Amino acid sequence: MITPAPAALEAKELYRFFHAGDEEVIALRGVSLTVDPGEMVAVMGPSGSGKSTLLSCLAGLDDPEGGTVRVAGRVMSRRPEQERTALRARHMGILVQSGNLIEHLSVAANARVAHRLARTPKPLELTALLERFGLGGRSGAYPSQLSGGEAVRAGLAVAVVNRPDIVIADEPTAEIDRKAESQVLELLRGEVERGVAVVVATHSASVADCADRVVQLIDGRVAE
Repeated sequence: MITPAPAALEAKELYRFFHAGDEEVIALRGVSLTVDPGEMVAVMGPSGSGKSTLLSCLAGLDDPEGGTVRVAGRVMSRRPEQERTALRARHMGILVQSGNLIEHLSVAANARVAHRLARTPKPLELTALLERFGLGGRSGAYPSQLSGGEAVRAGLAVAVVNRPDIVIADEPTAEIDRKAESQVLELLRGEVERGVAVVVATHSASVADCADRVVQLIDGRVAE
């Protein structure tokens, strides 16, 4: 009997609470989500619905009070930060809403730093990567010299420089025009075709249309 491969990413019954003074805010209320290799899932919902909190928990950047996150079959939640960091480096590429480029480094240097920090045996294929992301002539540019679309593509290139199993992106197309968004979505679909699991938090109907599946969050719960 063949044992099925584990999901790329699996979250079960996630709960996350925040405190503001004497008030308790429940950001996630028993959220479960499974993402398979080669699948793109769009997480949608109004502002304050828990999208960014969910992505932070999935990436191990935040720890849920309840529930479990597994990455490639291995538990991510409630492990020491050093172990979570190692799991992220080995399996994940992350593109946060504020960008993931170091301002005083060029595009190429950002990619080299990401590769070095991951301590991965996978070789760095920088020239081919930047060409694929339409940045072949911008390798020496600094983040402040990039257009909005170029900055997102550069951030995504840095996120996938180590050929991760999972890409997590928080509102990657929120501040770029439709043409640039289309380019970013084409690149994300390219990662999916390579077998990468992609999770994107978004308000964009175009991103939702590009995804294989849409998960709606309302008040920290998955809407039926």
